Amino acid sequence: MSYKKYRMKDLFKKIIVEKQEWLKSVSLTKRDYSIENKANYVFTGLRRAGKSHFLYQIIQRHVSKNNVEDILMINFEDERLLEVDSSNLHEIIDAYFELYNKQPLVFMDEIQTIQHWQIFARRLADDGLRVFITGSNAEMLSSEIASSLGGRFVNKEILPLSFKEYLSFLKFDYSKTTRYSTAKYELYQHYEEYLSYGGFPEIINFQNKREYLSSVYQKLFYGDLITRFKVTNSKVLKLLVKKLAESVNNVTSVNRIKNLIKSTGVSIGNNTLFDYLSYLESSYLIASISNYHSKFSEKETNKKYYFLDNGILNLFLIDQDTKLLENLVYIQLRRLGCSIYFLKRKLEVDFYVPENNWLIQVSYRISDKETFDREVKSLYQSMKEFDLKKAYLITYDEEKTIRTELGVIKAVPLWLWLLEGFEA
Repeated sequence: MSYKKYRMKDLFKKIIVEKQEWLKSVSLTKRDYSIENKANYVFTGLRRAGKSHFLYQIIQRHVSKNNVEDILMINFEDERLLEVDSSNLHEIIDAYFELYNKQPLVFMDEIQTIQHWQIFARRLADDGLRVFITGSNAEMLSSEIASSLGGRFVNKEILPLSFKEYLSFLKFDYSKTTRYSTAKYELYQHYEEYLSYGGFPEIINFQNKREYLSSVYQKLFYGDLITRFKVTNSKVLKLLVKKLAESVNNVTSVNRIKNLIKSTGVSIGNNTLFDYLSYLESSYLIASISNYHSKFSEKETNKKYYFLDNGILNLFLIDQDTKLLENLVYIQLRRLGCSIYFLKRKLEVDFYVPENNWLIQVSYRISDKETFDREVKSLYQSMKEFDLKKAYLITYDEEKTIRTELGVIKAVPLWLWLLEGFEA
């Protein structure tokens, strides 16, 4: 055995034992995710969304009933592992076997930093080990996982904290009676912060939340976008992100985006624009939905774009509460695993979820008669089209029941829907 291999294996042993010691004492706030008992998983999602936290939660559940020595966990962003490449990966398992002489549960955090990691992960699964993996960028896309891991792994997206999880992390106890108690004032404070600054788990520890969000975005922009995709014109990509943020809650065509960028004195070709949009979606910064009524070609060129964290979106906005409200509704629908569309013919409905028959309009305020009439009219027409008896109007804090000859439109505050869902 060469000195380098000997040294690397010893380093793996050191890291394995260090992590086991740390896992004995770590205290976690539980997140609302479930997994199958025997499946292998790849957890993907936006940088800092809490993927590692979820790994620790799985480990903690196992350790509560079993031995911490069953756990083999490696974080590949550990600076001591900068020299590791795919040729070293098998030594991780060798190191564990030399320590304990049994099969481990394998947890590999941010393994996408190692080229050809898929081959190693697939071999572990073929050898009968149970494996959990996290990653933050395009190399961890579900389509690539399906092809490169041959169906041996389940892909699960981890989004930033839900509002319910956010309150839990803040040690705030919510119940259905909270809205009638003095605790409602604290609830509204948390609601306002969540709407403005999003759900990154670490954000609750920062007084200057905007500064924290800016640092996360800079890391995502230069690390997950510029470096990984070898983008040569960072100015155009910055402008694209800004224009997409300003266009949230509007139907946006590719030509409109191109013209918005062109209006700043910068030109961009269609192919480059499509590439950049793909990079942004691949890195989990943005997502898009299409018009349910559109033909295929229009579905690809006319979309609505949303950000996967409200705090990142808010970095680019000034007094745009309506955009933040609608963006958060999109994130929650995505969290629920829905198929999401918007509806647009003469009138527009913000969200349509076919499998649940949900028609959802989002309006910050409905106290203004003109706004109220417009939103209700859009929902009424779609209720008629789809023969539905119920639709929803999500507001900042207004609540009411609107009865029509077709059925009921329920106006629901966003915070209430986030915590309790729609009425059955």
